[in-house]
Formats: sequence, C-alpha cells, structure tokens
Amino acid sequence: MKLAIVGGGPAGLYLSILLKRQDPSHDITVYERNPAGSTYGWGVTYWAGLLDKLRAGDPESAAAVAEASVTWTDGVAIVRDERTVHRGDAGFGIGRRRMLALLADRAEELGVRVGFEHDIPGPDAPELAGADLVVAADGVNSALREAYADHFGSEVTSGRNQYIWLGTTKVFDSFSFAFKETEHGWIWCYAYGFSGERSTCVVECSPETWTGLGLDTRGEADSLNLLEKLFHDLLDGHELIGRDRADGAARWLTFRTLTNRVWHRDNLVLLGDAAHTTHYSIGAGTTLALEDALALADALRAPGDLDAALTAYGRRRRAELVSAQSAARYSAQWYENLPRYMNLEPAKMFALLGQRHSPLLPHVPPQLYYRIDRAAEQLEPLRRLKRWLGPRVARAVHGRR
Repeated sequence: MKLAIVGGGPAGLYLSILLKRQDPSHDITVYERNPAGSTYGWGVTYWAGLLDKLRAGDPESAAAVAEASVTWTDGVAIVRDERTVHRGDAGFGIGRRRMLALLADRAEELGVRVGFEHDIPGPDAPELAGADLVVAADGVNSALREAYADHFGSEVTSGRNQYIWLGTTKVFDSFSFAFKETEHGWIWCYAYGFSGERSTCVVECSPETWTGLGLDTRGEADSLNLLEKLFHDLLDGHELIGRDRADGAARWLTFRTLTNRVWHRDNLVLLGDAAHTTHYSIGAGTTLALEDALALADALRAPGDLDAALTAYGRRRRAELVSAQSAARYSAQWYENLPRYMNLEPAKMFALLGQRHSPLLPHVPPQLYYRIDRAAEQLEPLRRLKRWLGPRVARAVHGRR
C-alpha cells in the first residue's frame, strides 16, 4: 500500500512504525508542517499499561521511550499551604519533543519518509494523489477533517475554565498539585516531571478568577511573574517558562472536547486528536492517540477490503473510548465546580480529587460522599452499590435537563 500520514505527532509516527513492521513493502510518508524539534507541549504522561502495549507493537521504540522517561509513585497536594500525600500507582513522564524524536528516528530506520516543514492544507493536496490510504493525524484543528466535517459529524464543546500550559526548571519527583485561594477565587496548578531538568506545569482557574487577577490582559512575562508568586511554595523559587510568543501574549486557552460520529470517509481516516480529545486533567491524551495507532494497524492487518477495516477500527475505538471520555468529562466538571470541595480538610479534599471521575460524586454532598467512599473500602456490598448507583443517578439527572 501507499500511505500518506498527515501529522508527525505521536499517533502518526507510531502508526508508520507499526505498518512498516507489518509489511516492509508499504510505501509510507509522514508529512509534518512544523520543523523538526519545534513541538510544543513540554512533557506528556502515561502509565505502565501503555508500555506493555508499546512493547508488543514495537519493542525497539518502546525500550527507547521507557529509557527516556522519568517515574513517580505519589501524588502531592498543597491546599491552603498545607501539604498532603497520596500513595498511588507508578506514572511516567517524557518530554514531548524527546518522544517525537525517538519515534521519528525509529520510523526512518524502518524506511518511512518523514518530511518536516511540509504542510498539507487539505485533501486535494497533490502529495495525497495516488495514496491508497490517507491518515489525518493533524490534530484537533485537522484541515483534512474540517473539509468533510458534516460527513464525520464533528462536534466541539468548550470548557468553562481557562488554562495555560507551562514549563518549569523545578524537577518534581511526584505528580503535584497546588490550590491557592485569592480574593478573586481559586487558582490551581498540576505539575509533573518529564526529564532531569524540566517539569510541566498546567495552571487553571475559573473565568472570574482569570479576569479578576488581570490575567486576561497581562502579557506573558507579567503573567508568569504573578503565577510564580502565587505558587512559590510549589516551585521552591524556580521559574516558570512560557512559549516566548513574538507578540508577548500569554497563551491562555479553554479546552475543546472533540467527538466525531464516524472516523473515515472513503480512504481518509482520522487518528488521535483529529478524531477525539479528552480533557488534560486525566492525563490520557498521548496514551489514547497511541492506542488509536495500535487499533488501526490491527484493523489493517485483518483480511478484507479497506472500507471494512476502517469501519471496524472506528467502531472499536469509539466503543473503547466511552470510559475515558466519561472520566474526562467528570474530571473537567470537578474542577469547574472546585469551590464545592474546598471547605473540606485538605486530606479529604485530595481524596475526592482522586474520585473526580465518579458519576455519583456531583450528586452527593462532598462530606457524605467521603464517608461512603471510606466505608466502601471495607465493605464489598457498599462498594458494589456505589458502582451501580453512580451511572443511574447521572442518567436520571441528565434526562431531566
């Protein structure tokens, strides 16, 4: 097959590796509009289960990613200047730039052509002519998807809160949170290491806090200076690092959740963020994109025609994503309703932070939910009741809207 993969992110590059391993005779080109090494996003997170899947798909790139990653096992939160620790499963962080370089090197080693600074503006681009399969891995703003948005049934919903993606010279050895109360409301930060020199910091707040603190009008340098002061105890005097935009503006965003009713049209198929997005607070974006690549490669391996393979891929991944999308939706809503939980003691608040994916939590007073959750840890019947009740309460509330 002749394949054109538009977008040199993790999903596109990893798919090229998988397909080239399946059949070295495939003619595969990856087109990336940005220069090599210019990616933005600081570090990405993943958990051990992903490494197992990557090892099965391509042991060489999995080993390289694992070696370049850092690990943590605990969660730490600073709430009203009080520090609390939650013991948890091992997590991993790796610089996005480092991951992409490793995947690009592996793809080229296998014979894939990776073309940087090569923009594909739409489905009529001459580079796509004659391709048996065109993969739209060009992100949430995919030009290939937008050309047929009605066919794909694309829907985008924007979250309420403002957030900004930053780096820092502080190296965190645990997944860390800090929640700060200001006269204009709460502002908080998620932070995690991704190398021996840098960490990622995502700062989030309500629109009222954002405007109240003047973050809607401050330039980047002024914004970072204010955030460094607010999160001084988390950062231990280290600086925050922005994007160095030419206009000096701070890159505040609202998260956009993308879904698509179908994932392919003729020989064009969606992959990664071009197909779906899930709120960053569950830390699953890169994992889900790589799992898309694994599923698409698996579908293309099966006997049958291309349309059947692409239909099976889309059906499978949409079903597999239901749980993650539900968790992401409830997680985003938890943060959008943060003041509801901030009267709790810090340890209890942090415990409910870990329960933010629960469909039951929004409908039960936080103190009561905390007691139920603690009791459910000891009583299996109560644990089963909690799992059974959550989705039913959520559906009942949703049905009244």
